[in-house]
Amino acid sequence: MALSNDDIQACAARLHQAEKTRVQIRQLSQDFPEITIADAYAIQKAWVDIKIAEGRIVKGHKIGLTSKAMQSALDINEPDSGVLLDDMFFTDGGIVPTDRFIATRIEAELAFVMSQRLAGPDCTMFDVLNATDFVVPALEILDTRIERVDAKTKATRKIYDTIADNAANAGIVLGGRPIRPLEADLRWIGALCFRNGQLEETGLAAGVLNHPATAVAWLANKIAPLGLALEPGQVVLAGSFIRPIETRKGDTIQADYGAYGSVSCYFA
Repeated sequence: MALSNDDIQACAARLHQAEKTRVQIRQLSQDFPEITIADAYAIQKAWVDIKIAEGRIVKGHKIGLTSKAMQSALDINEPDSGVLLDDMFFTDGGIVPTDRFIATRIEAELAFVMSQRLAGPDCTMFDVLNATDFVVPALEILDTRIERVDAKTKATRKIYDTIADNAANAGIVLGGRPIRPLEADLRWIGALCFRNGQLEETGLAAGVLNHPATAVAWLANKIAPLGLALEPGQVVLAGSFIRPIETRKGDTIQADYGAYGSVSCYFA
């Protein structure tokens, strides 16, 4: 790791302040050109620890950057991950308060609800399917506490910025019809994503590493060296299979998963 513990704690405090005040901070990769992936995850953990100290409860994890296109754009070869907390869950068909966020976008995903503890290393997609209670349609609400484009250099944010920013996670909506993991070929579950009644994006879950359970296995293996595992009852967002849809106050988002129901929310 290139950053000192003081730097890591200071970055976490800045992100926390940015979220509370809704004022974005400069890209950490601009302030710390030497930052590493390990530093970014350390900042994320320090920020999550601040939230836990304030009373938040860990409810699961999210996986991002699971598509080849997104990985190529950021010049990386693996996904990233973040932590889901209890105040990030919104009701299907319910209201998402825009005054809590800065610049929201939304993605369609499948969420895995764990029935058994799932620990790496050497975790496979078969282990994931065996340890999963239900798979449910989901929307992920993204936000960015870090500037996407630097005002001075015009540089776009890098993978380090996204990871430190809790993988850009801000909220989650679960809906549709819960399905048992072997009840369907999960690769072929798709969604039509509408904003205010207009079709914006479509995609298939196979876009997530060819099978969304593969992404969950990647996460279990990734966090194993930290002594962590996916715990029973936790929710794991497996990764988006559409491009993010920009959302503003007054927008209604609906993702139609066909036979597996729909999930929606309204930005008020």
